Amino acid sequence: MKNFLLLFSAIISFEMLGAQGTQVVFSPYQFNVPGSQIKSKMVPIQAGSFLMGSSDKEQGRKPDEGPQRKVTLAAFWMGAFEVSRDEFDIYYKDENTSDNSTVDAITKPTPQYIDLSWGMGKEGGYPVNSMSQYTALMYCRWLYNKTGDFYRLPTEAEWEYACRAGSTTRFYFGDDEKQLGKYAWFKDNSEDQFQKAGMKLPNAWGLYDMLGNVSEWTLDHYDEKRMENMAPTTDNPFVEPNKAHYPKVIRGGGFSDDAIQFRSADRSKSDPSMNRRDPQIPKSKWWLTDAASVGFRIVRPLVQPSAEVINEFFKQYLGK
Repeated sequence: MKNFLLLFSAIISFEMLGAQGTQVVFSPYQFNVPGSQIKSKMVPIQAGSFLMGSSDKEQGRKPDEGPQRKVTLAAFWMGAFEVSRDEFDIYYKDENTSDNSTVDAITKPTPQYIDLSWGMGKEGGYPVNSMSQYTALMYCRWLYNKTGDFYRLPTEAEWEYACRAGSTTRFYFGDDEKQLGKYAWFKDNSEDQFQKAGMKLPNAWGLYDMLGNVSEWTLDHYDEKRMENMAPTTDNPFVEPNKAHYPKVIRGGGFSDDAIQFRSADRSKSDPSMNRRDPQIPKSKWWLTDAASVGFRIVRPLVQPSAEVINEFFKQYLGK
């Protein structure tokens, strides 16, 4: 993975350069999802530093959340909302892409053999769900090929930084979990299903459903001792991709999770059980039959690296 680390470092170097010295317009914007009139809203997240993880005094803390580390991040835009089924379906139904091809530049998922929204909702602003990290990244690559702008999943550090939005409390709105219902769909108020995006209050940086509704993929491979292995002060950390499909880091908690899993520092990971009911052999690399509450949101770095670096980035993650 040494070459990949160098490539990702190149991406980060470009981002840091832009944050520090290049004149780039950095404000909220919307773009039409290619081939549609559906708009996706992006929120600027300024470069900055924060304490990643939880203190040993935090109620509900898990061992993989510490010790806390000071992390500095380059600037990026993040989707104000989780990617919706409406947005994803434009990619899924694009006639210029191929079903499960291993050779074309833009590939789309195989058809779902059952309704993996499980009747909870599709069109009209519901989040897309039941998908692998691979699928989420393929959507990002499709966006890049269609728009020329580099979209990707957030790193785990970027996700937590954006979620906290300057807060240092258990939840981004404070320490009182009784207030959670104002900000998130979770076990106590969701009726065991995801809801339309943006129905709850956003965090201080204008991001909706960072906690709850559906949990969200990050770029990182899960490492139980990630915080222990991280330097006390570090820039733009991430855990590089691993050839093993599992585990990958998932953040934010989903509609069926307990309140304690909605702390900003809480870490979750993917597991083969997420696809245990898939009857296909081999099991689908696109859809997860038993991960109804897993979705994603996108980020775009402030300064875009070269096409060569971007294409190599996707090759490293997607294998083509």
